[in-house]
This record gives sequence, structure tokens and C-alpha cells, in this order.
Amino acid sequence: MPNPPIALTGIKPSGEPHLGNYLGMIRPALALAGEYQTFYFIADYHALTTLHDGGELRRLTRVIAAAWLAFGLDPDRTLLYRQSDVPEIPELAWILSCFTPKGLLDRAHAFKDARAKNQEISAGLHFYPVLMAADILAFRAQAVPVGRDQKQHVEICRDIALGFNHVYGEILTPPQPLIRAEVQTIPGVDGRKMSKSYGNTLPLFAAPEALRKRVFQIQTDSTPVDAPKDPDAAALYQIYRCFAPPEASAELAARLRAGGLGWAAVKQALADLLDHQLAEPRRRYQQWMDDAAGLERLLARGGERARVLAAALLGEVRHAVGVR
Repeated sequence: MPNPPIALTGIKPSGEPHLGNYLGMIRPALALAGEYQTFYFIADYHALTTLHDGGELRRLTRVIAAAWLAFGLDPDRTLLYRQSDVPEIPELAWILSCFTPKGLLDRAHAFKDARAKNQEISAGLHFYPVLMAADILAFRAQAVPVGRDQKQHVEICRDIALGFNHVYGEILTPPQPLIRAEVQTIPGVDGRKMSKSYGNTLPLFAAPEALRKRVFQIQTDSTPVDAPKDPDAAALYQIYRCFAPPEASAELAARLRAGGLGWAAVKQALADLLDHQLAEPRRRYQQWMDDAAGLERLLARGGERARVLAAALLGEVRHAVGVR
């Protein structure tokens, strides 16, 4: 039987993992293992666009790897590797850059956003989509799970692959974005999208009391306890239903609509739910963080396997363009 298609995604080690990372990326990505060959990597080269502390980058790389493993990633079924352990990727990125119009990079959302905010823009930030294309194309990935706001990254990768193939033939595999309808934007404590850049996150592996305190900081309106409330408009309820069984979510929604239930009680219910749901992943995460040598061995094995695959593709590309 033919091998299942490859789904590939990466996460940048630029901060502590939070609920938005888990619900928006880690949980749906892990669910793909039954349908796809899954390749997941820690994008430490990408992190260099914002993080310039070597010790912190190494620590956060371990943090992200431990987070994937804590939530059930099976390294025998899913290829988990560190981007910088595969030197074929930046070499492929340079070759791809020679087939990438500058105007295509000028239209990238991250570049446009930084320019609109009058931020200092490094060549690395401008080049970011090419390195991302190399991440994907090096492994002939057919599907890239992304949120709707990240679809452009995959579209740029497709454009780069098609431009290269137009010159040299069908060598690169243009990927498709894999957008799951059930994956939604997760609100943070201030109601905006949960993001490290906004400082509004709920950390995944915080101690129970620290997480509970953070839950009680979630913004709610001033609707009196006795008044009916719209659960679908409340960030608090949106987070709750991501973790609770459907029947529990439906019951809480009905109680909110009926009135008589205050937001403080809902915050308490969410804090209890998260404490229960995250207790075992928190324990496994700490085990991996305490076993730095074991985590390094696991990542090194993943990097060796990834290099074999990337080297095969890069060999074809090198031959096509005429370099040894």
C-alpha cells in the first residue's frame, strides 16, 4: 500500500507554551498522526529573528520539545526534530531564494506588519518565508496544518516551488494548507487572540495556583449575577468549551443564558477544569525537562532521520541547478 501523505509543521521556540499553542496547533497536529506521516520540528533558526540569547534559545527549544512529548507525541510514529540539526534546510533556502521574487516577500504579512509599525526589519525577517518554504519542501510535505491567518505562508511556498519546477521540472512538491474547521482562534485574558506578543496568555505548565490566578484575570463584562449572559460572546466560555466534554459545555451555556450564574463561578469552574486536564501533561513535561540528556538524545535521533530525507531532496535540487 502507498505511504500516507506527509503533514509537516513547526513551532518557534520564542516563549513559554500557552493554551493557544496547544489548542490551535499542538492538539490538532497530534490528531493528524492517524491520517498522515507527521513531521514536527522546533524552528530554532526562525526564532533568531526575535531572540538573541543563546542560552534562552537552547532552553526554549527543550521546553517546546518537552511540551510536544507531554501531550502524547510518539517519536516512533511522528518525526520530531530540531530545525538546526538539518543543515540541508538553510542550504536549500539559499537555492530557493534565487528563484523567489523580492516582491513576493514584500507581500508577506509579517514583513508588512513590521513595516507598518515602523519596526527595524532584519534581512532574516524579510527572508523568513523562504526558510519556511525550505522547511516544507525539503521533506516533500503535501499538507501543512495552519490557521487561517497563516495560510499565506503555504501559498508563498507553493509559488516558490512552482517557480523552481517551471525551470527544472517536477522536483519540488507544492504543498497544500491544511485548515481544520474545528481549529479556532483562542482568546487571551484580555479578549484578543492569545499571543505571547500581547502578554495575554494562559501558560500550559504553570503551577496550579499560578494558572488559577491567571484564569481569574480573564476579562468579563459587568452583567449582574442574576442577569442572562451570552456564553458565545465570552472569552471565558470559549476557553472552557475547548476542554470540557460537550455535555458539560452545553450545561454551562444553558445556565449562563438562564441567569443566576456569575462570572466568578465560571472562572472557578474553568480553573478546576484546567487543573484536572493539565495535571498529567504537567507531570510528563517536568519529567522531560529534568532529563535534559534524554531529551537531547531524542532530538538528535530525530535530526539524523530528518537529514537522510532532506539530503535526498537536496541532492536532486543540486543536480538540477548544476552544483556539486
